[in-house]
Order: sequence, then structure tokens, then C-alpha cells
Amino acid sequence: MRRLPPLNSLRAFEAAARWLSFSKAADELFVTPAAVSQQIRQLEDYLGIALFHRKTRAVSLTEEARTVLPLVSEGFDKLAEAVDRLAREEQSGLLTVSSAPTFAVKWLLQRLPDFSDRYPDIELRLDASLDSRDFERDGIDIGIRLGTGDYPGLHVARVFGEEVSLVCSPRLLTGENPLRVPEDLKNHRLLHVDWGDFNMPLPDWRMWTKAAGIEGIDVDHGPRFTVENMVIEAAIAGNGVALVSHHAIAEDLKAGRLVRPFDLVLKADFSYWLVCPHEHLRRAKVKAFCDWLLDEADKDTASKRQD
Repeated sequence: MRRLPPLNSLRAFEAAARWLSFSKAADELFVTPAAVSQQIRQLEDYLGIALFHRKTRAVSLTEEARTVLPLVSEGFDKLAEAVDRLAREEQSGLLTVSSAPTFAVKWLLQRLPDFSDRYPDIELRLDASLDSRDFERDGIDIGIRLGTGDYPGLHVARVFGEEVSLVCSPRLLTGENPLRVPEDLKNHRLLHVDWGDFNMPLPDWRMWTKAAGIEGIDVDHGPRFTVENMVIEAAIAGNGVALVSHHAIAEDLKAGRLVRPFDLVLKADFSYWLVCPHEHLRRAKVKAFCDWLLDEADKDTASKRQD
């Protein structure tokens, strides 16, 4: 155990000894000269020695104080360096974000250069998985999860909700069996997202055809993919018709790789959520990413309203 006097007393001594003035030390420490004098008295009592020769209008150091001053000053310099290094490490270094794969590939990746430009000292590691990672065991700082927002014990912020639409390659609108009305789906392959154990109702082809008022289509037939992004790529390749979320296809629609032949939209009961342990928010780099992500989501939502 280190035997140390109160830190405030040492700070008062170091400043007063440097300036050879209680009033200038008080200005530096944002206290009164009387407070500086009191702190130094406490230190002298603690050590059992005098540190200053006090005169009417000036003070001078005793021999003992002159001997230890360089060591005390060096100690405060080292302490300040350590605190500064801790602060820099909190604002930089590796940041691991776990995200649903489609969100990562179709929405987040294109925006990450902006984050890197703003925070060049933060090295981002993106872990794309449908599984809910364990924050401590897997070394995850932040999670972006698809669900209802029920994550007990965690800080939770909604990124945005979702809607789903029917999309396809522009090539399917022409040719031997052009897709012009919903009933034409009987001539096209339906692509499915297999969500596995996702324990909530998800918009699917049965819901969509019912909402469109069409019958006679085998809504269970067609290839299934465990990741929504794979369904999107299959649709872009012209391999069928997909029912996918709006945020996942925004860039593909703008680029003309996909089209929405019908206006029918289904609301989803799930959203994307930003989640992390409450204590993680005390880390500067975690808070920086969370604030940035939510700001990007707000801008994206506002842009879609204008469209």
C-alpha cells in the first residue's frame, strides 16, 4: 500500500511551490488563496515538516520542499499523461459492432466511410450474424438487432421500423410472361426468406397475396434462403420475385437493379434496434457510434418521407 497524503494537498503544494505564490496557485486551481493555504497546512501537519517560509508579502521554499518539488511535479506530469492516455484510448481503438447481415451489407456498409472520416482513430470491426452475440463473452461493444425491442437489462434505441414490398428484376416486367398484375405471379418463382427461429409473425407471401386479393398461387413453393440479402441478390439476378424490407433494397431501387411493380406494402411488426449494456455507453467511442448511427437513421427516414 502506498502511503500518500490527500491529493488536493499535494496539488496545492506543487502549484504554490512552482509559482512561489499562494494567490497564483489559487488562480490555477480555481480556489481561494485561503483554501490553498489551508491545504498546505494540512500537508505540513501530515508530514510533520514546514514546506514554506511565510513572509508578509512573499513565500519561499524550505530546503525539504525544494528537494521534493521536482519529484512531485514529475508525479503530476505522469498522472496527467496517464489520464490523457486513458481518455485517448476511450475515444479510439477497436470498436466491435454486431449486426444483422442484411442491415450490415445493404444499409450500414455504404455509410461507414462517413463514420471513419469523422472518427479516424476508431477502428471498426463489423460482426455480421443473425445470432444474438454475448457482449462480454464475444467482445461486442454494440449490437444492431432485428426484433420487437424487448431486450431486458440493456440500453435500447430504435433505429427504424420496416415495411416490405414485392420486388424483382426489371427483366421480369417484359418477355414471355411479363409481370404486370398480381395474378401474373403464378408464372414466376417466389423467393422466400427462411427466418428460422425468429419468434414473431413476419410478412410472407401468404399475407401479401391475401392483401392483394389473389388466389390460386402456391405461396409455399420456391427456393428458401436463410439470409435476406441472398434473396435480394437472387431477385437482382432475375431468378424470381422477392418480398423484402424497404431499407434493404433502397440502393438497389435507386440504381435500377430492382423495381417495385406493385404499390402494395405490408407493415412489419419488427424494427432494427441499437442495443448495448448500459455501462458501455460510458465509453466515448461507443457513444460516438451510437449517436452517429441514430443520426444517419433519422436522415434516412426524413429522406424517405420527402420521396
